[in-house]
Amino acid sequence: MRILVVEDDLPLRKVITELFEEESYQVDGTDSGDDGLFLAEQGIYDLLVFDIMLPGMSGLAIVRKLRLQAMATPILFLTAKDSVEDRVQGLDVGADDYLVKPFAVSELLARVRALLRRQGAIGAEGEISYCGISIKPKLHDAFVAGMPMQLTIKEYELMEYLVLNNQQILTREQIFDRIWGFDSDTANGIVDLYIHYLRKKMSLHNCEHLLHTVRGVGYRLKEK
Repeated sequence: MRILVVEDDLPLRKVITELFEEESYQVDGTDSGDDGLFLAEQGIYDLLVFDIMLPGMSGLAIVRKLRLQAMATPILFLTAKDSVEDRVQGLDVGADDYLVKPFAVSELLARVRALLRRQGAIGAEGEISYCGISIKPKLHDAFVAGMPMQLTIKEYELMEYLVLNNQQILTREQIFDRIWGFDSDTANGIVDLYIHYLRKKMSLHNCEHLLHTVRGVGYRLKEK
C-alpha cells in the first residue's frame, strides 16, 4: 500500500516515513502544499497524510479541493493545531481523521490501520482479498487457496494495486506512476510487459480470467 505524507518539517517527515516503511507501506513525501495537491490528484495513493500549515497551499485548502473533485481516498490530518475548533474545521472540510502533534507512534499506526480497514483496503490481519486472491503485505506475496504465487517485487506491487482497486479501471499512466514512479526513466510500455508476467503466474492458479484489458485505457481486476 502507498501513502503520501505532506509535511514541511523534514526531520519529522523522515521519522514518519521510516515508521510507515517498517510497516511495509510505500511512502512518497513532499514539504509543499502545491506539490502535495499535485501528487494527491494522481489518484495512486491508498492514504493521504497532511499537515495543515504548509508552504503554498494549506492542508485545509488541499483537502477541500480534493473532496470537491470527489476523491474518496482516506485523509489524515497530522498537525500541531489542537483546538476543538481546529479539529472540527479539519473534519468538516473532508478529513477522515485528525491527530495532534506530538503523537504516540502506536496511535498513529493504529489510526492508519483503521483508515485502511474502513476503506476496505486491509482486513483485520492486514490481508487484502478479492475473488480468491489474498494479498499479504508483510510477506510481499499473493496467495490463491493458500498457495503462494511467488511474485517478484514489481509483480507483487502490481497485484496489490489491482486488488486494492478491484473492479475499477486503472489507466496505464496510473499503474506506471504507482509502481515505477513519476521520475522513472523506464518507458511506460513496461506496464504491458508486467501485466503479461502477472497473467502467466495467475494462469498457474486458474485465475487469469480475472485480469481484464480495457483497450486503449488500461486494466482492471474484475470477476466476470
